[in-house]
Amino acid sequence: MIESLLTLFSDPAAWLALVTLTIMEVVLGIDNLLFISVVSNKLPKEHRSLARRVGIAGALILRLVLLGAIVWIIKLTDPLFEIFGQAFSWRDLILIAGGLFLVWKATSEIHQTVDPEPGPDRLNPKVVATSITAVIAQILVLDMVFSIDSIITAVGMTPHIPIMVIAILITVTVMFIAADPLANFIQANPTIVMLALAFLLLIGTVLIADGFGVHIPRGYIYAAMAFSALVEGLNMVARRTRQRE
Repeated sequence: MIESLLTLFSDPAAWLALVTLTIMEVVLGIDNLLFISVVSNKLPKEHRSLARRVGIAGALILRLVLLGAIVWIIKLTDPLFEIFGQAFSWRDLILIAGGLFLVWKATSEIHQTVDPEPGPDRLNPKVVATSITAVIAQILVLDMVFSIDSIITAVGMTPHIPIMVIAILITVTVMFIAADPLANFIQANPTIVMLALAFLLLIGTVLIADGFGVHIPRGYIYAAMAFSALVEGLNMVARRTRQRE
């Protein structure tokens, strides 16, 4: 086993595959982490970090389990049926279901945020209306969707399981480190909440499109998200400057 690993990583192509796959997995993990940050902020302060860590641990476990069932994962891309000439696989159905869930969740949260008389379940740091069990359940549901997408991406980039495992471990470590700072930043800046919900709405739409066979390059999506975040960052700087005057 050790000899085979040494042989594998003596090949420069293996290191290139590892770096490329790790970057790709970290980028894909942003979607997962953004959802975890938004929904965990609805909990009491003392429960938020626990929910994030359970959610990220669930993402790690699901990815490793799916790697162990990689033959089954590959079969998820096999067509199940066709509608008007469009073939659908299990992966497509899972992506569509996950995308619909994200669109529903983001839309309902946006509605509750802009409603002048919101109900008890809203994104308000002073109002807690969600149990930790419900939040963790929602996180794990989306973990499954993002994990399947992550593993299928990994399979398409390299045939070597050790490279996939190392890339996933690095990705989850980055998620663990970034989870609390990202969630705290979102919580401390109310306008960022709306931007994060808009990102989730966009990600959900992309998942649905992907499930229907319309592939939107993720580079375009993340470039748009980065540009929006930059504009919001400039707005935050401008507001703070006016407050000091």
